[in-house]
Amino acid sequence: MVKNPSLKINCILNVKISEMYSVTINKEKFKVGKTGDLFAVNEVPIHWELEIIDHRTVHISKDHTSQLVELIDVNIKEKTLTLKLNNKISEIKIQDRFDLLLEKLGMNVTADTKIMNVKAPMPGLILDIMVKVGDSVKKGDPVLVLEAMKMENTLKSAGEGEVKGILVGLGSSVEKNQVLIQF
Repeated sequence: MVKNPSLKINCILNVKISEMYSVTINKEKFKVGKTGDLFAVNEVPIHWELEIIDHRTVHISKDHTSQLVELIDVNIKEKTLTLKLNNKISEIKIQDRFDLLLEKLGMNVTADTKIMNVKAPMPGLILDIMVKVGDSVKKGDPVLVLEAMKMENTLKSAGEGEVKGILVGLGSSVEKNQVLIQF
């Protein structure tokens, strides 16, 4: 429990950013970063003043314009915020460099993806296969281990399904996007 409620929203809005983040606001993407006391959006410095109203509300002044921002919801697992900006609801998704790397490697499987097959997210070597044809799997169940870039990566099921085919064997070399298991 936070003893100083204004600290929570202050931390969210004044994160010490030493790198660029991708921030999606209502499906529009921006690059956000911070250098010293200045924030930058798409590499353009933003000068603003923040006034904490209460533990969920902040008043922002920028270029002689005032905005009232209210924190509605925080989903840490999904890295999303729901904010009310001048009585308009906005969904904000934040991706750090690791999220962006996983997305680039094709490993950003979403919860609502229909399970069809498991593909290699990167080139590598199959070290272990944890399922067999006919097995039922649930979302998040490990299905195989892929060694890539000297690291072991456990690939998990993106949803529920029954294994219909295993297209690789132990020790097989695979390429990025190669189908490994069919459901």
